[in-house]
Amino acid sequence: MVTIGGTASTTAVLRVMNERAVFAEIFKRGKVSRPELAQATGLSKPTISMALADLERARLVRPVGLRTGNAGRAALLYEIRPQAGYVLAVDIGREFVRVAIADLVGDIAARKDEHRKGGESPRELVAWLAGLAHTLADEAGVALADITLTVFGTPGVHDKGTSSLQLAPNLPGWDRPGSIGLFEGVAGDAPYLVENDVDLAAVGEGAYGLGQGIAHFALVWIGTGIGMGIMIDGKLYRGCQGAAGEISYLPVGEGDPLVNRGRGMLESVASADGVVALAGRLGMRGVSSAKDVFDAARAGDEAAREVVAAEADHIAHALAGIIAVLDPELVVLGGGIGVQAGDMLIGPVTEFLGDLVALRVPMIKASTLGTDAVLLGAMAVGLTRARDLVFERAVAQAPLG
Repeated sequence: MVTIGGTASTTAVLRVMNERAVFAEIFKRGKVSRPELAQATGLSKPTISMALADLERARLVRPVGLRTGNAGRAALLYEIRPQAGYVLAVDIGREFVRVAIADLVGDIAARKDEHRKGGESPRELVAWLAGLAHTLADEAGVALADITLTVFGTPGVHDKGTSSLQLAPNLPGWDRPGSIGLFEGVAGDAPYLVENDVDLAAVGEGAYGLGQGIAHFALVWIGTGIGMGIMIDGKLYRGCQGAAGEISYLPVGEGDPLVNRGRGMLESVASADGVVALAGRLGMRGVSSAKDVFDAARAGDEAAREVVAAEADHIAHALAGIIAVLDPELVVLGGGIGVQAGDMLIGPVTEFLGDLVALRVPMIKASTLGTDAVLLGAMAVGLTRARDLVFERAVAQAPLG
């Protein structure tokens, strides 16, 4: 709350609220005129003019030209000043680390995709990420001090009680208490968030992909692991422990030795390793990846087609439970298998679901974001939070109004 001489100033508070509303509307719309802002926010034109003047003085927004073509005077347009803040988005995957710096309007200033060697200790991984952040900042022409917020997308569940990552076997050592704190300092003094990678992929789908404009949808990630991100009323649902969507543990599929290696039943049969394992049991030779199996199926290999049929059956039974609980309008298939083999799976999965669900089958589509889903989700989360941070800092440093 804004205070003057220790006494709350109602006028000052209202001005800050108005400025926040105007700033958020510009952030949402991009280029926008004063009349459009007045109509969208319900604020008077003098109030809009005052808010814009304060936001421009704080270097949060800027005039960006005129809108012409309509009758009457040309309208002056305003937009967010891109350099008002920067987001560092980091996707820590099993095989790759993807890192990008975006300005406050979401334009990517620099990006790197680097192959992981695997098995790094937490300190080794953090040191590597810090080096990438420095390199990326140099390429983007910004200082690390200019980074407003860093968002890390990781496998597993962020246990806030112990400040550690649980259920993340591809990140050894991160289950130790306090490990999350190692991320501090990757990008200087910038605050940071740690989010589940599949949750971020769902946010990415909502912001940039097939989920745009859809309030209720689920992203089911099928690749080296299996997980789900849930969007309800346009917002990410995490659950009480942040573990909502850990569907790898659904009791779907026959038992498999992989279950005894810390993997859930569904993941043991429907992940990439499960696909390769079944192919081997069915007599396929020289198969080292799920992609090999799906390529062979496209080429007419009968054993490979049997694997694809089994995969579709596993996915359909998992989705039947998900649909019964969540009733989504859309299910997006992501991850390596979901994207690469979506053309082979969506048809039979939809057909199986017709016999498994009570009402109509939701739309089922393969993600169009590919390997960028997690990074884009981290960017979307970061931009929303960075917008609030730069506004709050502007108020703290020189109270708007």
